Amino acid sequence: MRLNKLVCFGILLCWLGSADKIYGQKTPNIIYILCDDLGYGDVQYLNKSRGKIPTPNLDKLAQQSMTFTDAHSGSSVCTPTRYGVLTGRYAWRSHLQEGVLLGGREFEPLIDKNRLTVPRLLSQADYRSAAIGKWHLGFHFVDENGDSLAVKNKNYSSGVPVGTRIPDGPTTRGFDYYYGFHHAASMSTLIENDRVVGEVPPIDMLDLLSKRACNYISEQSKQTKPFFLYLALNSPHSPIVPSAQWQGKSGVGDYGDFVMQTDDVVGQIMSALAANGLDENTLVIFTSDNGCSYPAANGKKLESEFGHYASAQFRGSKSDIWEGGHRVPFIVRWTGTIEAGTLNTETICSTNLMATCAEITGLKIPVEAGEDSFSMLPLLLGKKVKRKYPIVSHSINGMFSIREGKWKLELCPGSGGWTNPTDKIARKNDMPEVQLYNILTDEQERFNLYKKYPKVVAKLTDELMKIIKDGRSTPGKKLENDVEIDVYKNGAMGSHKE
Repeated sequence: MRLNKLVCFGILLCWLGSADKIYGQKTPNIIYILCDDLGYGDVQYLNKSRGKIPTPNLDKLAQQSMTFTDAHSGSSVCTPTRYGVLTGRYAWRSHLQEGVLLGGREFEPLIDKNRLTVPRLLSQADYRSAAIGKWHLGFHFVDENGDSLAVKNKNYSSGVPVGTRIPDGPTTRGFDYYYGFHHAASMSTLIENDRVVGEVPPIDMLDLLSKRACNYISEQSKQTKPFFLYLALNSPHSPIVPSAQWQGKSGVGDYGDFVMQTDDVVGQIMSALAANGLDENTLVIFTSDNGCSYPAANGKKLESEFGHYASAQFRGSKSDIWEGGHRVPFIVRWTGTIEAGTLNTETICSTNLMATCAEITGLKIPVEAGEDSFSMLPLLLGKKVKRKYPIVSHSINGMFSIREGKWKLELCPGSGGWTNPTDKIARKNDMPEVQLYNILTDEQERFNLYKKYPKVVAKLTDELMKIIKDGRSTPGKKLENDVEIDVYKNGAMGSHKE
């Protein structure tokens, strides 16, 4: 028995020694900055020829980091992407089959109370965690008797009184601390932990979130435990309300000003890390939940009057199955571990956070969790990944695409979202029901090759159906999706619940 204990202790020491070489002397702090509706082309570093909004802090961050040029959010709209980031699972496996949390189910939590989340996982490695900013994953407002209150979104307020309790918010889904709001329509209703604490003008929200995040970093620098900060900004989503000091700064209208203010928030976060001596041991991930909202940002005016293309060279924007809907900025800094100023062209998805955190900390993800999460750590360390897995994208209307290597298959005739031709218009024009693109040679998705490569269409369709049927895209035992999945959204073809 004594010998076995010594052997186990020796193995542990060897593992720790190996971990030190890879990860540094301590497990890193992790900061995940998630913008709301920031387009790929809104970051000037990624859109040098057609990006007209100055983003000096993001450009500097990219020069210190690894920038992924083929990164994708789990959806082309907000709620499902956030679900995927925090659970490592595609949201279309849940009851949310299209759109975002709205209507009668608006405040029903999308994340099941027993589901593993990133903060719950990291708590096993003794992390402290905070969610600051937009939640949009559902919770209830209740009165003193525990009865749900009716929400009357008006003037960006939920209409509930200060002091109202939230029994199923972020602090019940793994986070130790929460400060923020539910979603844009109720942005003025400020929440701290499980209580409504005030009403805030939307124009002040971004500054409040930035200051609270910087204060949190300062507070955690005095602790011995590592921390995970999920900073979900409200910008540049509508209402597009740059603060007074940023109005007119970009020369590209209110949207450009709001993007510049967003860029400044990133600068403040990086300055807070430096001021508190946390530069060397903090993994910072910067990204967006989906592409730019062209209706809210007035994308046509941005292009015609200012020459700014928020989706860069890609087709479509927020809501769409095309690249502009879900190809997003993805910049990762880990000083001393990630080689600065590197570009990575591997295809990745925002659902990968959970598996990446698990490998960094040496934790194991249970077989029933993180169903669509793959570790990016080898890529961050500059290693080549031999086996590559396809990623699945989902539009606002619930239309599917699957990407593997150079091929992207879209199971809808149009954009799957708001951009013309919509699926309805495409069908009126007798456009084919599927689209196949060589995304490496046709980034603008102009040349539908479905007729030329029917075997590729069949292969990718089969792979998508398997990912759906298996309840996971990662290796492991088959799991059930929460609901029946109608792939084509016509009620007649290919419904799957396995």
